[in-house]
Parts: sequence; C-alpha cells; structure tokens
Amino acid sequence: MVSERSLEVLRVIVHDYVASREPVGSKSIVDRHSFGVSAATIRNDMALLEEEELIVAPHTSSGRIPTDKGYRLFVDHLADLKPLSGAQRQAIETFLGSSVDLDDVLARTVRLLSQLTQQVAMVQYPSLSQARVRHVELVALAPTRLLSVVITDTGHVEQRIVEVPPDTDEAFLADVRARVNSAIAGLGLDEAAGALAIFPAQFAPGRASAVAMITTVLAEQVAANRQEKLLIAGAANLVRTEGDFAGSVLPVLEAVEEQVVLLRLFSEMQADQFGMSVSIGRENASFGLAETSVLASGYSSAGGAVARLGVLGPTRMDYSTNIAAVRAVARYLSKSLGEA
Repeated sequence: MVSERSLEVLRVIVHDYVASREPVGSKSIVDRHSFGVSAATIRNDMALLEEEELIVAPHTSSGRIPTDKGYRLFVDHLADLKPLSGAQRQAIETFLGSSVDLDDVLARTVRLLSQLTQQVAMVQYPSLSQARVRHVELVALAPTRLLSVVITDTGHVEQRIVEVPPDTDEAFLADVRARVNSAIAGLGLDEAAGALAIFPAQFAPGRASAVAMITTVLAEQVAANRQEKLLIAGAANLVRTEGDFAGSVLPVLEAVEEQVVLLRLFSEMQADQFGMSVSIGRENASFGLAETSVLASGYSSAGGAVARLGVLGPTRMDYSTNIAAVRAVARYLSKSLGEA
C-alpha cells in the first residue's frame, strides 16, 4: 500500500521527469518541493516506490524515473488537471465553429489537438458503419457528367463524378434522384447497398444502363461510408521526441500509419467515469506500441453516433495537460456537431 506522502513523491517525480527528461533524486525533491521532511525520509519513500515497481533507476547511482506502472498509478489518482486558458478555449470554439462540414470540422479538430498537445492526434469518423443515408443529390455538370452526393445522418458528405450517356436529360435525372431518395433515404448503409443493387431493374431497358452507371457510383459511395476511418495529424511530433524511445521510433510511425491498429486499440480502451480512456506503455504491447501512451475521449455527432478522438505519444508526456486538452476538444466537437 502506497502512503499519501509516497504518492505525492511519485507525483513530483512524474512532473519533474516529464519537464526535464532527467532522473529525479531525493535532494532535488527536497530542494524544489515543500514536503517538510528530510532527504533521508524522501529516500525511504522512494525506496518503497521502487519496491512497488513504480519508479526505477535507469543508471547506477542516478535518480529515479517513473515506470509504466508508476504512470498508471499517477493517472489513476490524477486530480490536478491543468485547465485550458480562456484564450485556448476561445480559440477552440472559434476554430471549430467556422467549419463548413463534417470532413472540415474533423480535419480542423485533429490539427488543433496536435498543436495543443504536441503529440500525434487522432480523430475517428463517427460510427460510419451505423450511419444512415440522409439524402442523395445528383447534379448535372456537363452533358455526359454529373456530380453524385451522398449525405449521411452523421453529417458525412461523399462526392463522386459519374460519367453518363449523352441523352441523360434533366427530367430523367430528376426522376432518378427522386426514386433513389425514396428507395434509400433513412436506410442504414448495409440496407442501402442492397437496395441499390436491384434499383436499375425498376427502369425500362433503354434507361437501365445509365441508371446502372449512377447506382454503381452510389454503391461505391455507400461502401466508402461503411469503412471505419481515422484522421491523423502531428506524426512529426514523434520524431521530435525520439529520445523518449529506447530503440527506433520507426515501428511506432509504422503502427500509426496502420489505421486498423489504432482503430482496434480505440475499440478496446475502457472509459472512466469522465469518459476518458488512458492506455499506458506495456498495456499497448499487443498493438506494437509498448513505449507509447494513448489518451482518448468519446464525442457525439448530430446523428447521435459516438466516436473517439485522442492523442498518442511517448509514456513521458504531460498527462494532466493532455487529458484536459482531449476532454475540452471532445466537448467542443460534440457541441459543434450537435449544432450542425
């Protein structure tokens, strides 16, 4: 059992090590922090923390640094989240509030979160596999070309160019548009895909080929919406913290590129009572990310779908600041999408 004072010693070791990247000794703790006890007493506390495998000496006769287990205990007892400044909160609201659609707001979100935390930022598209078709639009661009637009209830917009026969007039296009919306609007993506497969059979043979061209592209758009997707920004931040990794940072960069790995990690992370999920060091070993920590929070979209956003970085990160940033951005993103 770790005493309150030992836990406080662990807290300052984590804070000082994160700030300096240097092992922390008992003398520096006494000099920099007001414990009101001697260096010998702090050394005893550190010895107990070491016995509990919460801190470790990286070199002989050096100070101590937190272990993955130590970071976990620190995060589990974290109460002093650093609040974002008024200017930061205003910047978040203004930056996200000026977005034009879901793709834009998520792209802005991931860039903003990377800048706030100086980590790799990730945002998941809202539960695309559970989305429903809200509306389909077909817009003539030229005699043989039209724009196909599929909008889901999560706010996602998918656009494609369709090549059609030259006799595809506006009246025919309006008929197809009306019938398509009648057939698939409100359907889940799987149901919509099935309905589109039989849709051309509803038209006369002379028109079936043109309808098939349109529905083939529509089916591709529906399929694109069914895929789980992540937006990622700030991978260069990993290179800047390369010294925090025992070996090469390359395997971590490769894992970041494999979106399926991060999506699986997101799906397995358990949220706390505040909706935050934190996975530290060896807890990520099965994903090839044993030297990293991942912080994530859920957010909700206008359609009620829930997805996650978060950051990934070395275990030596400022958990207090980063958790506060992830929570704040998730809250503002939910607000922004809810008002869309």
